[in-house]
Amino acid sequence: MQADSEPLLKDLLVVDMSQFLSGPYCSLRLLDLGARVIKIERPDGGDLSRQLYLSDTEVGGDSTLFHAINRGKESLGLDLKNAEDRSFLETLLGRADVMIQNFRPGVIERLGLDYEAVRRINPRIVYASISGYGEEGPWVGRPGQDLLAQARSGVMWLNGDEGQGPVPLGLSIADMLAGANTCQAILAALVRRGISGQGAHVQTSLLESLVDLQFELLTTHLNNGRRLPQRSGFRNANAYLSAPYGVYPARDGYLAIAMTPLGRLEDLLEIAELGAYRADPKSWFTSRDAIKKIIAARIATQTVDHWLSILEPADIWCSKVLEWPELLSSEGFKLLDMLQTVKREDNVAIDTTRCPIRINGKRPPVRRAAPLVGEHTAQIRAEFGQ
Repeated sequence: MQADSEPLLKDLLVVDMSQFLSGPYCSLRLLDLGARVIKIERPDGGDLSRQLYLSDTEVGGDSTLFHAINRGKESLGLDLKNAEDRSFLETLLGRADVMIQNFRPGVIERLGLDYEAVRRINPRIVYASISGYGEEGPWVGRPGQDLLAQARSGVMWLNGDEGQGPVPLGLSIADMLAGANTCQAILAALVRRGISGQGAHVQTSLLESLVDLQFELLTTHLNNGRRLPQRSGFRNANAYLSAPYGVYPARDGYLAIAMTPLGRLEDLLEIAELGAYRADPKSWFTSRDAIKKIIAARIATQTVDHWLSILEPADIWCSKVLEWPELLSSEGFKLLDMLQTVKREDNVAIDTTRCPIRINGKRPPVRRAAPLVGEHTAQIRAEFGQ
């Protein structure tokens, strides 16, 4: 095998003591890049997300969520109150490159597995901690859960139309971002370790990740007299952007239109009423609800394809709004090769996504499904000497 075809993180050992989403998402990305991930689970039930159902669908006794975020990992069942199991974990950490934990602040210290304790076992380890709101302050003891982090972050006031109240994002965005940020920090710490030989403790939280997500709009807020953003009252898509930015219902679907001079739309869509705003770009924001209603009335008269046939040749930034069935059946999506079926020896198989990163033109292959609780305990114990 040529060197450039080997996984980028080949021979990197990750001990993942996290559960639910943020930490496991981080270790999933490291696994996709070639790392070996050993997931530490309680022997009597394992990761709580095994039973965290997004629907009434389960596969092999576990939730689809657990399968999606833990494919390809190994499961080591350990009772940390058991002296022998605790000793084995310390042996494993002594040989690991990375450890990930997302316990509520204070728990890992009570377990005696905080960074300083693990660093005494292995000075080269890169130790990653993910919390809800940081490690100190009045929110430390609060549950670090995605919806609650969204609620405290301010991000809910950027979604939905003015007057709707706060609107959460329809994804566990805080968990995913915290996991991605942690992965980035781990990789940077590994680069430095390759130079200095020293490990590091990298930390982030759900709240910090959501604040960073809002950096563009928060920076505007901090520098314009701290005025609150004003969501559009009609088809809001960005609290700070003017008309026509938004999503409009057509006769047979929805059309998204991004930043576009109103004069172009007036001409292309033959909307004479937009002429009153054409020469006054400031009005595109101050009167954006009125403008959007004019555009919406015109878009509703024809199909999405009709409008695309006019707007796309004119290089107007627009798109049909796709639902999952249409996305998955589209040629553009199929060419990305983003889906796969992962399997396990007990005939469990599940369709899921693939790594979004390509290395030398190819996606990293991970074909094995998520493990059973403690599935690899015996072989890991044999490998690491107990």
